[in-house]
Amino acid sequence: MDNIYYEGLTGEIITPCNEQYEEARQVWNRSIQKFPNIIVYCSNKSDVVNAISWAQEKCMQIRIRTGGHNYEGYSVGNKVIVIDISRMNKLKLDKKRNVLKIEGGVVNSQIYELLGNEGYPFPSGTCPTVGAAGLTLGGGWGLSCRYFGLTCDSLLSLEIIDYTGNIIIANENNNSDLFWACRGAGGGNFGVVVSMTFRLPSKVAKVSLIEFYCLNATQEMMNEFMDIWQNWLIDLDERITLVSRLHNTEEEGKEIYGRGIFYGLPEEANEILKPFRYIEGMKIYIEYLTFTQAIEDIEGSYPDFEKFKSTGRFVYRNYNSDEINNITDIVQSRPEGSIISGLSLYALGGKVKDVNKDETAFYYRNAKYIMLIQSVWEDSRYAKDNINWVKHNFKYIKSVTKGSYVNFPYSDLKCYDNEYYGKNVCRLKEINEKYDPYNVFKFPQSIN
Repeated sequence: MDNIYYEGLTGEIITPCNEQYEEARQVWNRSIQKFPNIIVYCSNKSDVVNAISWAQEKCMQIRIRTGGHNYEGYSVGNKVIVIDISRMNKLKLDKKRNVLKIEGGVVNSQIYELLGNEGYPFPSGTCPTVGAAGLTLGGGWGLSCRYFGLTCDSLLSLEIIDYTGNIIIANENNNSDLFWACRGAGGGNFGVVVSMTFRLPSKVAKVSLIEFYCLNATQEMMNEFMDIWQNWLIDLDERITLVSRLHNTEEEGKEIYGRGIFYGLPEEANEILKPFRYIEGMKIYIEYLTFTQAIEDIEGSYPDFEKFKSTGRFVYRNYNSDEINNITDIVQSRPEGSIISGLSLYALGGKVKDVNKDETAFYYRNAKYIMLIQSVWEDSRYAKDNINWVKHNFKYIKSVTKGSYVNFPYSDLKCYDNEYYGKNVCRLKEINEKYDPYNVFKFPQSIN
């Protein structure tokens, strides 16, 4: 290593010369293979400040990484410096004020472990290794969102290091425009978030963990499910949030599967789910568990990494029978080499809808649910087939939806800023011009 060249950088520095480099450059989506010049593991704010300053001095593009779960791998890049803050992962719980403060590198599992031991739920995602900061910056869907709101709706304040190395505190009273933007604009913009403070919900003793599945599902069954789903959501009890999947898998074939959390008794949950029992072969299981037990059960279903292509869009209306059939027709075939392909439906409404669409940067508050299309493969020889399958079927999904979810990004999205932010895009551009006027934190789908 040329020590003179790297002078000014602090933290652990990884370059292609290091044996750790090959693993260090990887992100959760292993179909993304990028080769940064430098990866800096920061342990404190000074390391972050030094990395930002050094990158500008060397005219090197910056990428910011916490959990590395960006679907398009925007937390890494070729010939860039990756500012990795995963080692800034301290948490502080203030039980008197029901407030949680986390450093920027904290992941979901850490939050759930700390809060679960104290009896608190938390409205975040369920994948254990997802960075809480990045998830929050994009809004933050989770299995408690209809009851507690998006993750960003619990955010009270954050610290962000800007392009000059200054630490900015943003909340309702200080830099309120930046605080507004950081609740929905997505990760990687404006600067490096080094801490977040959240308001906690009230403690709960137990929740009902829901799991349902229908194996050997025909297209007619999927059509029936989607019709029930879209009408079921209209007046749904806000205490329940589900994600439903219409999948075509290598091992099980075509199936309907879903999980969710209900903040109430199993008997109540069973009554709420009654419409789905009319689908032939549908099995529904409900367990009454502590919130921690429920989350740990769900977390255990996630792999350490995957190779995939996916993206998600917002659904605003009910579909007629022809449209439903066109949607479920996507699931009837898998691309070559795919182990799982299909659609996932993420319920919205409830407390998500209670916040006005211009109150935070997360614009699509009034959507009924998010529809995600995905294909997963293991053998890299089939990457192109799977990517093309998503690209082909996305065309129809785009035609019957409105706007894309920034936490489910899509590299082929035209006019991505309008798609991610709707009518909030102009205000976001003004805020970016104010806080990052030279686009120091630019990446392929950044605000600029």
